Amino acid sequence: MILDQLSASAAIESLHPLFPKAFAYLRAFDAKTEDGKYELQGQDLVAIVQHYQTAPSADKLWEAHQIYGDIQVVYQGLEYCGHADQKTLSVTMPYLAEKDVEKYAAPSATSAMLTLGRGNFAIFYPQDGHQPGVMTGAPGSILKVVIKFRI
Repeated sequence: MILDQLSASAAIESLHPLFPKAFAYLRAFDAKTEDGKYELQGQDLVAIVQHYQTAPSADKLWEAHQIYGDIQVVYQGLEYCGHADQKTLSVTMPYLAEKDVEKYAAPSATSAMLTLGRGNFAIFYPQDGHQPGVMTGAPGSILKVVIKFRI
């Protein structure tokens, strides 16, 4: 997992061949873009634009992926996002290959709670269980872009 400022993304763009294109899109993102999926480089690099309401941690499932990593950027609003080693999580929904997702119950061990807001990003790899969309006090409106990059 990586957490950093979008303005500092150049320092990590060499970590994956798709990162330069992904971060160029994220830096130029227009908040008026309609919700939906946008292919940036076929199915290897896809942007998902989404508006939603945050919710209590107890209402948000944990997830991890096998084929894709996530770059998550919040453009409007503020949310918490849980993070834990995927191996420490208990499966509640087995892996669905067509959606590249496995769902989990909350971890029994201590986990991190990241704050995602305007100007920063988090990158989650397959070993990173994560719980996006957790409210920071009261439910709030979020505009987020998730970039799916093929590992």
